Amino acid sequence: MTLESLVDHYGTVVIFIGTVLEGETIVLLGGFAAHRGYLSVWEVIVAAFAGTFAADQFYFFMGRRYGKTFLSRRPTWVDRLARVQKLIARYESVLIIGFRFLYGLRTVTPFVFGMSPVRRWRFFVLNAIGAFLWAIAITLCGYAFGVILEALIDELHRYEIFLFVLIAAIGALVWLVYFLKRRWALHRSA
Repeated sequence: MTLESLVDHYGTVVIFIGTVLEGETIVLLGGFAAHRGYLSVWEVIVAAFAGTFAADQFYFFMGRRYGKTFLSRRPTWVDRLARVQKLIARYESVLIIGFRFLYGLRTVTPFVFGMSPVRRWRFFVLNAIGAFLWAIAITLCGYAFGVILEALIDELHRYEIFLFVLIAAIGALVWLVYFLKRRWALHRSA
């Protein structure tokens, strides 16, 4: 099976699942794949929107239903919880729209909003706006990356697989560094 047929058959599903689990890296790859003609930009945007929106709504309702119990089992979230609560007090609407652009607070923020007095419909609408803006922005960054590479590298198609792997590896490395820094900080504070 070729890269083209794999992306054609599973691309949008992988983007949806990837945005539920991680986010930027998979959407950047989707944007790059759209530039290369394997997916349409709108397919990537819709899959990214659906995945991030669904995940954030899930975390919101988890916070609403199981907030304090869940937090008691996640001590690493306590510091971030305090930071997010301060931001909510000052910038509620802007934060609902833009939290997914704040790396490190993206998962905990909808959960904290679920624990707050923010109304469900308000979070739903503003979260949809934010998810759509995020999906467009990250997809277009991946697409622009492809445009820039094509301008710099002749016969870009010869290096596609390497570039897909490189983007994925960089995303995994960023996530790993972030994860290890959090673990190290938790270990030092214990």
